[in-house]
Amino acid sequence: MTIAAEASGIRLGMRANLAQFTLLVAVNALVGGMLGQERIVLPLLARDDFHLTAYTAALTYIVAFGATKAITNFFAGTLSDRYGRKPVLVAGWLVALPVPALLIFGPAWGWIVLANVLLGVNQGLTWSTTVIMKIDLVGPERRGLAMGFNEASGYVALAATAMATGAIAAHWGLRPGPFLLGAAYAALALGLSTLAVRETRGHARAEAARHPAPKNPDHHGELTTGQVARITSFRDKALSATSQAGMVNNLNDALAWGIFPLLFAAHGLSVAAIGVLAALYPAVWGFGQLFTGWWSDRIGRKHLITAGMLIQAAAIALVAIGSSFPVWATALVLLGVGTALVYPTLLAAIGDVAHPAWRARSVGVYRLWRDGGFAVGALLAGAIADAYGLTTAIWTVAALTAASGLIVAVRMYETHPQT
Repeated sequence: MTIAAEASGIRLGMRANLAQFTLLVAVNALVGGMLGQERIVLPLLARDDFHLTAYTAALTYIVAFGATKAITNFFAGTLSDRYGRKPVLVAGWLVALPVPALLIFGPAWGWIVLANVLLGVNQGLTWSTTVIMKIDLVGPERRGLAMGFNEASGYVALAATAMATGAIAAHWGLRPGPFLLGAAYAALALGLSTLAVRETRGHARAEAARHPAPKNPDHHGELTTGQVARITSFRDKALSATSQAGMVNNLNDALAWGIFPLLFAAHGLSVAAIGVLAALYPAVWGFGQLFTGWWSDRIGRKHLITAGMLIQAAAIALVAIGSSFPVWATALVLLGVGTALVYPTLLAAIGDVAHPAWRARSVGVYRLWRDGGFAVGALLAGAIADAYGLTTAIWTVAALTAASGLIVAVRMYETHPQT
């Protein structure tokens, strides 16, 4: 349904803003593609070209990426409230331009880590902003569906790029071919963001003007950034439960990114086969969100998040048990299903609870916690793998993921207004 705003003439709703919404879906696909260029190639590059034998050292690029992206997420929300969404989006793509060149020509591992610092800034600014802009455009009634489209576009593109780079690497080597895709993505996205994307902050203001007074007095419209951080991280049960679930979700994604390819290679799988496995998980995750975001608008957020975290835990345990391509393929499909249930639903829950006046900052705080999971996961999995082996690291993350699902079941209240 389209919601008429005040005298400004701004209208909220997916149908009323279909052209801009579709454009932002395309831009976010390019954001996901920038990440997808690394998913298969960098773990193998660390092992084969830079001869890093310690898992913790090999995963430093994920630590750098995750920590930088997490911090940038926080500032992206604040900056987009202060200066507008579009300038933040364009700045994110400017930062992305050197990344492919650093990955192609970097003569030492430190250059690869630097590329991932810049990639973290790019991802934090661009992905956060496309999330915020879609929430601005659609209003409250189709928030889950909007987040489903947003996250699906990013992760389907990530999967397709991962598979493409795996095929390129198998035929032409780990460098430079796979990273030429990233160079094309960055140039195209910068052009679209500069020339075609329009500012959406006015839509958030229009929604805020007609937004009902929040039931919780702590959630009134005029909050400092510190207050927003405390409410999102700790004080509100739903917001804090979603924040910890987001963090654990990306903790296990760091495992899938950095550890799974090394496990598969240790069992003798080819680069092409590893590419297929690495693409299965984000492909199912991406396409699944087209359904799960819409589903959360129908049945609510809490139960989908709980179920998704528990399914992820079971899938990760199956990876630890398995030793063959068919078993791992099954596990990664399940991991994609579990993540699809969780990912857009967590964002929709933040949008449900946060007032439009401070929603962008709340999204930034949530994404600070969520993408901090990359750094925590890489450090934790790397340290445990160095000390006790790859399988023990995988079992540890499976247990943490199950615990996170139980926390959601106990602590979170249902946030969807019609459930």
